[in-house]
Amino acid sequence: MAATVILGPAGSCSWDEPANIVVRGLAPGQKVTLRASLRDEKGALFQAHARYCADGGGELDLARAPTLSGSFVGLEPMGLIWALEPEKPLLRLVKRDVQTPFAVELEVLEGHEPEPQKVLGRAVHERYFLRPGVRREPVRAGRVRATLFLPPGMGPFPGVIDLFGSGGGLCEYRASLLSGHGFAVLALAYFRFEDLPEYLNDVHLEYFEEAVDFMLQHPKVKGLNIGLLGFSKGGDLCLSMASFLKGITATVLINSCVANTITPLDYKDMTIPSLGNDLGKHTITESGLMDYVDTWNNPLEEPNRQSLIPFEKAQGPFLFIVGNDDHNWKSELYAHIASEWLQAHGKDRPQIIYYPGAGHYIDPPYFPPHIASVHGFLGQAMFFGGEPRAHSRAQVDAWQQIQTFFHKYLDGKKSVKHSKI
Repeated sequence: MAATVILGPAGSCSWDEPANIVVRGLAPGQKVTLRASLRDEKGALFQAHARYCADGGGELDLARAPTLSGSFVGLEPMGLIWALEPEKPLLRLVKRDVQTPFAVELEVLEGHEPEPQKVLGRAVHERYFLRPGVRREPVRAGRVRATLFLPPGMGPFPGVIDLFGSGGGLCEYRASLLSGHGFAVLALAYFRFEDLPEYLNDVHLEYFEEAVDFMLQHPKVKGLNIGLLGFSKGGDLCLSMASFLKGITATVLINSCVANTITPLDYKDMTIPSLGNDLGKHTITESGLMDYVDTWNNPLEEPNRQSLIPFEKAQGPFLFIVGNDDHNWKSELYAHIASEWLQAHGKDRPQIIYYPGAGHYIDPPYFPPHIASVHGFLGQAMFFGGEPRAHSRAQVDAWQQIQTFFHKYLDGKKSVKHSKI
């Protein structure tokens, strides 16, 4: 092997950080293929490749050299990460154990052949989910089943509760990464985990109220208020929490509905019914994937209005992150409804950021776009939308916007340092 792969930051970095990839020791103008490989905790293989030409000095810097063909094209310094594709179709890259890094193997292969064989250089890049000093604390307090992530230092820190969608379980990777930016983040499970209900069919807001109280009383959580971060079904739960519970200052919703969905929501002597749907309106893509975006009823029409969440009661501001190509919810429509609804009730309009070409699963940066997979709750191969390059760029910007929003309303800071990539 004649080529040397130089990585920056050297050896490892946080998953949500950009990496600098440089290859030296090549011949001037030499044709090479770079291949990235990653195996998740279950052993599933994800790979991406790109074809390049070295410069006149025999160096290849991915920050300056566009790829000619492969898993992506153009100048994409992080393309070998966000373009990772599963060897087995319809698998989603998910980090299940945040206490261990993902190891990405980078290989430099000779030539531009479809199946290049000769390896010129190799390096392993570890991308971790717990920044140095971040503490992970399992939470089993009363009925609450969660994991609390605390930043380095004495604190106290601005607090956030993080909710995922209808897949269930305890998802920690977003909370662990966000904690690395100065937040005390509670990754909260609400079904299909330990002794919680197995199915999403008996949801009581009192459970989430207990989680809010846990955060407000925690000595490492700053002030008398917290923020909420919700994705998909977790988003409409966050809307309900912001509407009915005390101590919530700022709410971020990623591709969420403004009505209660999937199952009725109970709180004290009140029940919000779930928004109806007509599964007969689903379509099937050319690839044979189920597309459910048109199956949901219009929440503004009777009798669906009973499912609308009265979020005009919320105390703090909202940020809506919207993928314009979301095929799970009509997220663009729901954000527009929220804006008009709040204005009609004399409230400030929410902040809405639209991302053309972005689909449903807007994750932290550099996760491969999750365009289609078998949904864990429904057990069907579903289409979630998104164009890979646009979706990847949306994830980078949305991650920074979320931090800026929470720092502004929870910590009094106006901005965060934005990535150059």
